[in-house]
Amino acid sequence: MLAERERYIKEEVKKWRFDTIAVHGAYSVREAIENNQGAIIEPIFMSSAQAYRDSDEMEVAQNYQIPNWAYTRIHNPSIGYLEDTLALLEAYGTDAETGCAVTSSGMAAIASATDQFLVKLTKDPAEAINFVAACQVYGGTFQQFNVRKMQERGIEVRWVKDSNNLDEWHSKIDKNTRFLYGELPTNPGLSFFDLKKVVDLTHEHGLPFIADSTVATPALLRPIQHGADIVVQSVTKTMTASGLGIAGAVIARKNLMTNIPNDQLKTDFTTYLIQYPNRDMGWCVSPLQAILSLNDIRTLRSRVDSLSQSAMKIAHYLEQHPKIAKVYYLGLENNPLHEVARKYLRLVDSEYDEQYKKPVNRYGHLMSFRMKGGVPAARVLLDGLKRIWRATDLGRIKSIMTIPAISTHQQMGEGSRSLAAIPPDLVRLCVGGEHPDDLIADIDQALAKA
Repeated sequence: MLAERERYIKEEVKKWRFDTIAVHGAYSVREAIENNQGAIIEPIFMSSAQAYRDSDEMEVAQNYQIPNWAYTRIHNPSIGYLEDTLALLEAYGTDAETGCAVTSSGMAAIASATDQFLVKLTKDPAEAINFVAACQVYGGTFQQFNVRKMQERGIEVRWVKDSNNLDEWHSKIDKNTRFLYGELPTNPGLSFFDLKKVVDLTHEHGLPFIADSTVATPALLRPIQHGADIVVQSVTKTMTASGLGIAGAVIARKNLMTNIPNDQLKTDFTTYLIQYPNRDMGWCVSPLQAILSLNDIRTLRSRVDSLSQSAMKIAHYLEQHPKIAKVYYLGLENNPLHEVARKYLRLVDSEYDEQYKKPVNRYGHLMSFRMKGGVPAARVLLDGLKRIWRATDLGRIKSIMTIPAISTHQQMGEGSRSLAAIPPDLVRLCVGGEHPDDLIADIDQALAKA
């Protein structure tokens, strides 16, 4: 069974275009007929546990010697369908062999991906573990690194202020560094850096690079294609759009580069996560949520393309508005990071699309801006919206606006927000699937009150 599955993925699935993989994953007609009574859509296995034929099968299954799922906290077929698809999408366009471990949330994915490296390599009690991360990250990530890891556990996070300064990255690395971490594009400041250069620097030190690519998704950016070792996704966000639940994912290339002396971790990082730490920590996602997420992912490329085009139109509108001081959107040519973003953010398979027939840049659904009237004007704008939702979510099919300093990044405190370049008057807009003219009309009437 394993041999047939490996053959099917290698000889058939890996040859498909992105959209076909998003629709089918590794779920074959043969599996549907032989195992699932011909179900075209992957079934939801709403069962907490798996039974065995006899004691022999139970013993080898519990020792991970044969394919099984045993208990949904450890694994489940529905969860496996989502993992297969995400692993294939993140590795699309490469020869990399990847695996995936899905989790109950994006924050669980970040903890799962990073904690395995934050272990002592010696018995020396004075050994000081550290990791290096760009400071412009999602507020929850900042708190997990700064508070949960550094303040509570004594594991130092060394923040990089200018992620495009290779010398700054290099200056933070020493013999006790475990990994480098970056988010791109960042939420909410839309920061971006030259991924390949930072990855190469990381590998020069024999360390893994972990990338959070939640905003872009594999429809626009696949960090593994540029050498990254591990990708974390808040599947809750742009990946799924429907807003029906939360999930996260860790996608990793096999045979990782790391200074951790753990052969299982190095050989197949995500299988190691599933079998050991995630099993013990209970960071599992429900089978129902796995299939709900999978169904949204099937239309990922076309949805991201549409949202990106709407966002570009709205960014141009905001850029020209007399009450707007500055717009942060990577698609705008006057953005200082536009060129480096243009190098990486491309709509996957646009060259095979009958509409485009050439590589096309897209810059996603997320943007931020500041108003000339400062915080008071920003709050009046937010309160004046009629169609765009005031909420803290991200990547929904419905447009959402928030002020990060009073919502998603409030817990960081003023000092940390200053470090991460998140001013108090920054407004974040996540463009949804509505017609952009209707969104502009809503923003326009709200701006008239500000």
